[in-house]
Amino acid sequence: MAQAFAIRLRVFVKEQGVPEDIELDRDDRRAIHFLAVAPAQTLGTARLVKHGHSAKIGRMAVLKSYRRKGIGKKLLMHAIAMAERLGVRKIYLHAQVPVVGFYEKLGFRAVGPVFEEAAILHRKMVYAKEVARRTSVNKKASGRNSKVVRKR
Repeated sequence: MAQAFAIRLRVFVKEQGVPEDIELDRDDRRAIHFLAVAPAQTLGTARLVKHGHSAKIGRMAVLKSYRRKGIGKKLLMHAIAMAERLGVRKIYLHAQVPVVGFYEKLGFRAVGPVFEEAAILHRKMVYAKEVARRTSVNKKASGRNSKVVRKR
């Protein structure tokens, strides 16, 4: 948990200016947390929170120097796979507007209007399995020498 929180504080609070008191929240206690790790370093994190028959993927963060190397994709794929194992009917997330395209390529589609969350513009996105199959979501991400681990 400390490693996940350290990444989130660095990316969301320090880089993006999100207030710390809203970044770490009560969902952290019940979420399934994922870490992207390489030898001697944590590179990224994400979490999955189940809400009844739905699951929300959130708090996806990768250290700046490791972005665009497939790490975010690996984290997302592991979170989706876990949500599917949990038997949820709907997987969704709130994407920052500049990275909507990243999620679209991996099987999500934007729904509803743009909204503000933590003073940052977001879009709600829902996972569409039929789109995901066409974009080869189950292929291995290209991040070399990194792996994703899951923590409760």
